[in-house]
Amino acid sequence: MLYPKSLEKGNKVGVTATSDGFVTPTDLVRLESGVKHFNDMGYPIVVTDNVRTSCKGRSSDGPTRARELMELITDTNIGTIFTACGGDYLVEMLPYINFDLIKANPKWIQGFSDTTVLVFPITTNLDIATLYGNNFSTFGMGQWHSSLIDNLKILEGQDIRQDSYEQFQDGYIDRITGYEEFKLEKDVEWVNLYPTTWKPESELVITGRALGGNLDSLLTLVGTRFDKTKEFIERYQEDKILWFLESYDLGSEALVRGLWQLREAGWFEHASGFVFGRPAMYKTYSDTTYEEAVVSVLGKLNLPIILEADIGHKPPQFTMINGAIATIHSYGGKGNITFERR
Repeated sequence: MLYPKSLEKGNKVGVTATSDGFVTPTDLVRLESGVKHFNDMGYPIVVTDNVRTSCKGRSSDGPTRARELMELITDTNIGTIFTACGGDYLVEMLPYINFDLIKANPKWIQGFSDTTVLVFPITTNLDIATLYGNNFSTFGMGQWHSSLIDNLKILEGQDIRQDSYEQFQDGYIDRITGYEEFKLEKDVEWVNLYPTTWKPESELVITGRALGGNLDSLLTLVGTRFDKTKEFIERYQEDKILWFLESYDLGSEALVRGLWQLREAGWFEHASGFVFGRPAMYKTYSDTTYEEAVVSVLGKLNLPIILEADIGHKPPQFTMINGAIATIHSYGGKGNITFERR
């Protein structure tokens, strides 16, 4: 596994809109605030042209988005690349990405949600670690939450322990100024699901090579030419795979079908366990809870499963290193994760 060079003072940070961009006044305020935060810390920001555009959920067409990303990849002054925000249409740029150039110029690339279909193939196709974590827009809040500080430490090469947070934001909030911070309103409560070989109510400890992202997005990759997942898990079968997954708007029925599809496609062979983030917009037409949906498919694997972890759309979220060796401890509704870059 190749780990890009750590971010150092003076390195430039690139921001590009791989899906949607910013045009509303509050979003633009948030963008400029994020730029100022990084500039003030000694990381000059380079923003591509498409970040300040949006039309029907797209910052620009697929070829343009790919070209602006590749400009950041080949710029030797750029140390890290963030996606501006999520969206729905990143897949449109995938055919135009030059993966050979990315392999020749490895850099940390970070984002979440729709960005899954960029960072996941980079890790599984090229054996280059990527970051599943905050999009750049999150860094525009007035006062950074501790999770953002931890995110920066990881980019700077620190292998810190990330501990579960006390509270989380349950849904989306309207922005009035653009500087809004997380609205922490519900207690964090991880849920452990024990396999038959584990003693119930003991601490769950799961170790494996971390791999995952947003389920809604991952399902679009299955069976395409960008899907090299089975080859990846075969290469690292001795380490086992610790899957981290989170869903945006998959209901119970879609969640069951999606997990079943991944299982039957062979993605979960050599797995050591699963950790799921808090679902963003879960619904059910069959009176099925999230736990019931997950267990109905993955329970057959008899592996440890953690639900409601600090990953994904209900912030704050961990910064997950796709491709690194991860160890998760979970007990009493709380937990932590550490990564080893090997």
